[in-house]
Amino acid sequence: MKIFTTSQIHELDEYTIAYEPVASLDLMERAAQKFTKAFIREVPSSHRIFIFAGPGNNGGDALAISRLLTAENYAVETYLLNNKDQFSVDCKMNKIQILSLIHSHFHEIKEILPAIDIRKEDIIIDGLFGSGLSKPVTGLATDFVRLMNASGAKIYAIDIPSGLFGENNEQNIPENIVKAYKTFTFHSPKLAFLLPDNAQYTGEWTVLDIGLHPKGIEKLQTDIYFTEKTDIVPLIHHRNRFAHKNNFGHALIVAGSRGKIGAGVLSAKACLKSGAGLVTVHVPACGEIIMQTAFPEAMVDVDKEMNLISEVNKIESFSAIGIGPGIGTSEKTKAAVERILLQYKKPVILDADALNSISQHREWLKIIPAHSILTPHVGEFDRLAGNSTGSYERLNKARNLAVECNCIVILKGAFTAICLPNKEVHFNTTGNHGMATAGSGDVLTGLLTGLLAQSYAPAEVAKIGVYIHGLAGDIAAEKYAWESMLAGDIIENIGKAYLSLH
Repeated sequence: MKIFTTSQIHELDEYTIAYEPVASLDLMERAAQKFTKAFIREVPSSHRIFIFAGPGNNGGDALAISRLLTAENYAVETYLLNNKDQFSVDCKMNKIQILSLIHSHFHEIKEILPAIDIRKEDIIIDGLFGSGLSKPVTGLATDFVRLMNASGAKIYAIDIPSGLFGENNEQNIPENIVKAYKTFTFHSPKLAFLLPDNAQYTGEWTVLDIGLHPKGIEKLQTDIYFTEKTDIVPLIHHRNRFAHKNNFGHALIVAGSRGKIGAGVLSAKACLKSGAGLVTVHVPACGEIIMQTAFPEAMVDVDKEMNLISEVNKIESFSAIGIGPGIGTSEKTKAAVERILLQYKKPVILDADALNSISQHREWLKIIPAHSILTPHVGEFDRLAGNSTGSYERLNKARNLAVECNCIVILKGAFTAICLPNKEVHFNTTGNHGMATAGSGDVLTGLLTGLLAQSYAPAEVAKIGVYIHGLAGDIAAEKYAWESMLAGDIIENIGKAYLSLH
């Protein structure tokens, strides 16, 4: 799915109006009907509904929704912000329609917001401002926003919470943004919805298809995407009946130090579960018995050091290498990481302490093999690229790093962002907060390494690996409470994730 900027969404609306063709008022009615149907499925008519509308097209949506809910026998109180006597054409038309209703409870607010008795059990529909907003909310509109947020009632936002910008909110005023319980957004999520800083405003969000013109969508260019199942299925390799294990690569996992051998176990298991033919795990000597016992399917290569990794030999023979889970950042280990980067000529997977080692020697960024995959969580990324003021700046830094190093940066989190060296960003749609558990990243490292060993292109490795990792976590979440999920539960369900794609 393409993710468009708010200005591009406006272009797409205009294209639909011109080439469907459809009147802009009818397109607004279509959006209002979609919102109303979704709302009715969730909120019974026993609730009092308060609708707050602004003077633009988002307000027009709100007025149309008010009319539609009134026709469905909801008790609706509608408040229209009119501090400048300037309305969009379609908002004005919907105002005329709502005034013609016998049973409408409609209030036009021009100067002072009156006292409104909103209780916690009531429901608010926010339609003050849409995605075209470019400046922080000020004046009388601020009173509307703060009234909604202070009410304690559940707020359903139309398309986007009022006050929230569609992309960059670093210069916004947080207290002047509606904090929605749920957002019903039109056509596709806004970029802001995919950034962690804004979750407090959007709440849960659902995309409603309002039938924008498919040719307009096809023509409009973007470099931001939302990865869905239909994007992943065509990428999965089909296996020859007569294939054998050597056809699917031999992966090397470099992982573990004293007390953290489990990181190697998790990575190795996920690596073979990804479909790799063979996996060797290089661990300190103290991890040999643990690895052989915990995961007999893996081969073990033992370091000369007892408690840490100091040297990895004969790396050229491996199809792919994953480095970092639990290895620590001792001087000997950092030297081993540097030697691998200098000697191995194919892409590698870099995670955890491999990234922390590079952050202490940023000149090593220049020796990372082209098209390698870096998998930092937020803390690791900030150590690597410097602190960011917010998630929008951090995303742009990740995009720049991918271009600078000619590598792929997987910025882990909800809606994990895959930043490619061609400047594209692919946000992931699978996964859940039960995956925020020790070892989850080690599982991802193993998955990615196994896919890379099977000769998938690095960009495909990143998209498939992150998607399957999250999907396996979603399948696990159907069995367990989020609070009790373990990294091993993700590994256990990788096979079921593949089955759902087949």
